[in-house]
Amino acid sequence: MLRAIVLCLLSVCVLCEDSRVVHTTQGPIRGHRSSTFDGFVFYNVPYATAPTGRDKFKEPGPPPEWEEIYDAVDRQIICPQPNVFGVPMPYNIQEDCLIANIYVPNVDEVLPVVVFVHGGAYILGYGDMISPENMAASKKAIFITFNYRLAGHGFLCLGTEDIPGNTGMKDQVAMLRWVQKNIASFGGDPKDVTIGGASAGSSAVDLLMLSKMTKGLFNKVIPESGANTAAFSVQPDPIEAAKEYAKLLNYTGTDDIYELEEFFKSLPVEVLNSVMTLLTRTDATFLVGPCVERETGKEIFLHDSPVNILKSGDYEKVPILYGFANMEGLFRVGVMGDDLKSDMERMDTHFSEYLPADLTFDTPEEREEVARKIKNYFFGSRVDEEHILDYVNYFSDVLFMFSTLRSVKYHVEAGNNEIYLYEYSFTDENTPLVPFTNISGATHCAQSDALWPSKVVPTPQNTTTEYQEIQKILQELWINFITTGKPVPEGSGLPEWPAVGRNWSPHMSLGQAVELRGSLLEERALFWEEIYALHYRSPQPPPPPLSLSAASARATEMHRIVELLFLILYINY
Repeated sequence: MLRAIVLCLLSVCVLCEDSRVVHTTQGPIRGHRSSTFDGFVFYNVPYATAPTGRDKFKEPGPPPEWEEIYDAVDRQIICPQPNVFGVPMPYNIQEDCLIANIYVPNVDEVLPVVVFVHGGAYILGYGDMISPENMAASKKAIFITFNYRLAGHGFLCLGTEDIPGNTGMKDQVAMLRWVQKNIASFGGDPKDVTIGGASAGSSAVDLLMLSKMTKGLFNKVIPESGANTAAFSVQPDPIEAAKEYAKLLNYTGTDDIYELEEFFKSLPVEVLNSVMTLLTRTDATFLVGPCVERETGKEIFLHDSPVNILKSGDYEKVPILYGFANMEGLFRVGVMGDDLKSDMERMDTHFSEYLPADLTFDTPEEREEVARKIKNYFFGSRVDEEHILDYVNYFSDVLFMFSTLRSVKYHVEAGNNEIYLYEYSFTDENTPLVPFTNISGATHCAQSDALWPSKVVPTPQNTTTEYQEIQKILQELWINFITTGKPVPEGSGLPEWPAVGRNWSPHMSLGQAVELRGSLLEERALFWEEIYALHYRSPQPPPPPLSLSAASARATEMHRIVELLFLILYINY
């Protein structure tokens, strides 16, 4: 009887516990009880240190340490980024911004871990912009969101010692290494880590899978609407991108790499990350992003192009849950806003400007010929409001969908037989209509919005019963994958979901019905494969920059040559 009373009192004590202290390699950390699920949230925990000032482009350093308890409350820390929406940002924007948020269910067992990479085109966003509380309520896993450096701060790539490239990706690696050292203290299993992400975060986790730096740091991957072979995932020419980025910041110097480097190093990070026009580019890139690195004597995140790595098969093969929404190209519609009609008019008259940056041509005439072929395939003779769905399909393909299917194909050919492919197409009465039509579709990352509700754009209060049902199904599929490596394990009541094979078949259709179907967008994928087979532009690392002494010697030699030419002209005259 006494034992029963003691156990009852202990259970009441646990339920009333409003905070929890865990001991990490940095020191003790106090998290606080969540108001939305049975568990605790540890906000704004530093997982690494971002160098500042003139060192701001270097790899992250170790996190701070403390002896007193660190109170892990929400300090609203985010990394510097352009304010593209033009409204006040009620956040604590700081250069040293590498913090994590850990959502820990209140259970007495070791749980799998999910590390989620936020999206934002590699130029916007922060970890706490999405909420994993709905998923954490399942009590099946610990969920982590986090910040990483963005835009020029995180993704300039000069190939020099001080701006080697991929700073934002190395932040993500630092996060995964922190998990390995510390997550056991929170009740997580460091040997069972899934990485997931949406949009640019999807591209990022797809790249993390290929990096030599991440070996042994995770065992499952969930890329949601973004792939490592996308044009925006890896800069085709990082030096040219850096020069263009500098001009957007009013740089008037020469093309000398060290002069360019000095310009970037001297800029305050708030100015560096103030460029506002990157989302509206026409070449399926956002200018800055991850890059293939040059050997500089330090750890390299990406040593070759994703296509080459995938084709070689030289990477750790893990289960992957891959997919996208059926109208990903609505992303472009939203970005253009009131300028949509003028964008379509420009596309009609200058279609070659809208070709992805990872295509290359021998002559301008060849470029125009290929542009006409692609335009005719998607639009016929004209791009206008009557072809808005073709506009959506085109941007769906060049930004997100073809690259996903391309990466899936290379994975399968490399021997990965644990890839589960899906298309999300659910719509209901709350889904906006496509402009100029009475048709609706699932927009960019619509499946992610259902799984990880946005804290920036709250979910409508009047969600339909059908939407709540698809949310439950998605959560079950994702939790299954996180815990077993399969979205539909044996004994599940859901439709059987085998791994994808050749020709992008089978795939799961996640719409009003959940059903297994055959090949996914095979005709469009084969059309793009034909284009890319002839014109693919493989991303290159920055060339070795001349040393300052070499550059000076070259300038001296050129000066002597010019003097000699003038002397010859003078003598002949």
